[in-house]
Amino acid sequence: MQTTFTLAQLADPQIAESEKILRACVHCGFCNATCPTYALIGDELDGPRGRIYLIKDMLERDKPATGDVVKHVDRCLSCLACMTTCPSGVHYMHLVDHARMHIEKTYRRPPIDRWLRTLLAKVMPYPTRFRAALFFAMFAKPFAPLFAAIGLKPVAAMLELAPKNVASRDTVFRVYPPEGPRAGRVALLVGCVNDVLGSSITHSTIRVLTRHGIEVVVPPETGCCGSLVHHMGREQEALEFARKTIDAWMREIDGEGVDAILITVSGCGTTVKDYGFMLRGDAAYAEKAKRVAGLARDVTEYLARLRLKPTGDAAPLVVAYHPACSLQHGQRITREPKELLSKAGFAVKDIPEAHLCCGSAGIYNILQPDIAKRLRARKVENIGKVEPEVIAAGNIGCITQIAAGTTTPVVHPIELIDWATGGPMPDLLQEIVAAKPRNAMVPADKELTPAQS
Repeated sequence: MQTTFTLAQLADPQIAESEKILRACVHCGFCNATCPTYALIGDELDGPRGRIYLIKDMLERDKPATGDVVKHVDRCLSCLACMTTCPSGVHYMHLVDHARMHIEKTYRRPPIDRWLRTLLAKVMPYPTRFRAALFFAMFAKPFAPLFAAIGLKPVAAMLELAPKNVASRDTVFRVYPPEGPRAGRVALLVGCVNDVLGSSITHSTIRVLTRHGIEVVVPPETGCCGSLVHHMGREQEALEFARKTIDAWMREIDGEGVDAILITVSGCGTTVKDYGFMLRGDAAYAEKAKRVAGLARDVTEYLARLRLKPTGDAAPLVVAYHPACSLQHGQRITREPKELLSKAGFAVKDIPEAHLCCGSAGIYNILQPDIAKRLRARKVENIGKVEPEVIAAGNIGCITQIAAGTTTPVVHPIELIDWATGGPMPDLLQEIVAAKPRNAMVPADKELTPAQS
């Protein structure tokens, strides 16, 4: 794609990077074929190719974002399916992130939209605040239809997605020693939303790792990775979260050292693995960010290198594996979760249209509730076609989104792996397992060997 940026514009590293991305695009349109919003809406401007043209025009002319541009960029899920499909290697993620930063700087949103985004940015990345907000949301949940009726659909979506019960904080930030000789040492990101909604995921991860000789350190200074505000274009806030997290991990890296930094939320994993790019212009953090990004691993990515052994206590349930977009497209991890589940004795089923987003996409299901609900309905329908007993997804956002549209239990793969290797049965599976024949169990002598590289 031909561009017309001036030399003065190209002196800005951000513009120079976006210009390189734009030039790589050959406007073939293959990306539209796998774009969820284009599949639903059918508007060229709601596909990656159309958005690229809008972003190019906005940046080249160095003009404030218009309402039309904002509408179509806001509708982008950042699922990154377009990057998996693109034959030219267009790094759409960095381009749309730049566009969102430009929008945040140059566009004044309507008051309600502005208030909502500020509320989300000031609450969700902070576990204590988020937990308190969910507590009040429990009482307001019955009024969700009223908010929708008066035009406050994002508020209604927040209430609909809020859990019926909010657990108290039970994650302990400390070092978890391994059972037996130490075979490795890792740092674990607890995160922000996951700390509130998915503490069972954290506990399962720690149990699996320590059971297999891995020491786990959970530094108290780590919190939000910055992903939530990063995808709203609030870049300075995102970088502050990133720096704080990097500082906490660097103390461990430069101290006893770690083999990897493990992440159970794939959306966070995609962001942390991009720290080197995000902080490339920060002299104090550029090198540290690269080191942290180089150590970041999804938990299944790391477990695939270990030798795990099932105990035979887990029932061989039929599992529909939902590949989170940030895992399959953002990190290109597709094989490991399914192999681990299969070797643990579960019957793993791929779902139709697995490349399409479920509609979660961070806070997309709040900011764009209508599109998100349509995507969820499509996802749940496709999952139902394989008739699963349980659904596995490697991202707390996907788990929450899909669970709101189905009665089939939705858990993280690590919870199933924990159960299969000696941990407790996930609470959501109690009724299903009670109905299974007791002789239908995983062979106890079956090993989970390291995945082939």
